[in-house]
Amino acid sequence: MNEDESHEMVRQRLAEKMAGEITLSDKPGEALKKWRLNFEIAQTDLSGYLSVSPSVISDYESGRRKSPGTLIVSRIVEALLNIDSNRGGQKIHAYEGILFADKKSKAIYATYEYTFPMQVAKLANIIQADIVNKGIEKPLYGFTVVDSKKAILELSSHEFQKLYGWSTERAMIFTKVTTGKSPMVAIRVTNLKPGAVVIHGLRGNEVHLMAKKMAEIDRIPLLATTMDIDEMVEALKKYSEYHVIE
Repeated sequence: MNEDESHEMVRQRLAEKMAGEITLSDKPGEALKKWRLNFEIAQTDLSGYLSVSPSVISDYESGRRKSPGTLIVSRIVEALLNIDSNRGGQKIHAYEGILFADKKSKAIYATYEYTFPMQVAKLANIIQADIVNKGIEKPLYGFTVVDSKKAILELSSHEFQKLYGWSTERAMIFTKVTTGKSPMVAIRVTNLKPGAVVIHGLRGNEVHLMAKKMAEIDRIPLLATTMDIDEMVEALKKYSEYHVIE
C-alpha cells in the first residue's frame, strides 16, 4: 500500500467514526462541536467552505436548529477533513495511531469521555487545583490520567497521541511529576494539543517556570493539584451525573 492509499484509508475510517458519533449522539450538536474543535477549525472557516452562514453552524452546535440529517453530517465531516488536508493533513495523520491502536497503553491510569463539556474553572474546582497558566478557554469533553514516567520513557511521539482517546479537547492529567517540564515537552512535539494539562503531585508555586513558559507559548491551560488520585478520578467521573441534576 502506497502513501496515498494509506492516507485515504485513514480518512475513510476517520470519516466513518466522526459521522457515526455525531449521528448517533443524544446531543449531535455537541458531538459536531467537539470534532470541529479537535481539528482546530473556526466556525467561520467551516461555514465558508460549505458556503453557508456561520449562524447555521452555530445553530447546529447549540441545538437551536433541528439535528442535521446523515447527508448534512456527511458534508460537514468531509469539509472538516478537506480543510485539514488543505492545511497539510496534520490532524488526520495524528489520528492514524488512534484508529489502528490494538490495545490500551499501559501509561493510561484512567480515561473518561463526557457528554456535556466542562470548563477549566470547573475542573480546577473539582480537583482542588491551582491555575498556573490560564491559556485559552476550551470546553473539555473528557480526561485522561497518565503515568508520566511510562508515557515519556516508553512511548514515541506517534504513540503518545493515543493517550487522547477520541477527543483532544480533554484534560491530560500527568502523575509522578517532579517539575512539570517533561509532560509539557512531550506535548510540544505532538500535533495534537489537549484542552488542558494538569500536573499531579505539585502545587502551583512548585511547577517549574519552564513548564509554565511552554504552556504560555502553546496557550494551554496548566493546572497543578495534590488531590488523591483515586478521589480525583471519582470526582471527575461524577461530573456528568451532577451536570444532569443541575
